[in-house]
Amino acid sequence: MAKKPKKQQGGTPATVALTAAGTAFTVHAYEHDPSSPSYGEEAAEALGVSPDRVFKTLVADVDGELTVAVVPVAGSLDLKALASAVGGKRATMADPVAAERTTGYVRGGISPLGQRKRLRTVLDASARTHPTICVSAGRRGLEVELTATDLASLTNAVFAPIGRD
Repeated sequence: MAKKPKKQQGGTPATVALTAAGTAFTVHAYEHDPSSPSYGEEAAEALGVSPDRVFKTLVADVDGELTVAVVPVAGSLDLKALASAVGGKRATMADPVAAERTTGYVRGGISPLGQRKRLRTVLDASARTHPTICVSAGRRGLEVELTATDLASLTNAVFAPIGRD
């Protein structure tokens, strides 16, 4: 009988994936406040990073297919632009339960990295304007900082203007 692989101590699927890929990254932890109205803005404030460098991971349904959108926490997702970026007609926000079940992460901690099922991913084009960006490391109160190019490479993401102010 085959042994189960041991889970890496203290790691999340996102940080395990980054380590396995040999990608340079920095983990930033902060004390998550459950009463915070915005996970992303809370992260930006706690880390002392501009909200346009902290990106939230949203899961949308584009023509019946779950799709990941990574946009700055300072703005919102343009669903029409997301659909267009992947050659779709219509996008709506995914059911939160379906998003959690498919990615393996809880809302507020969904990372574009290390998801249970790899989903089509679109990264807002503004990410390219920063030397590094921060995204969820797979749980509330934990962010990972890396280059947008590395994130796109690891997730097979396309860059497109999908964020709105």
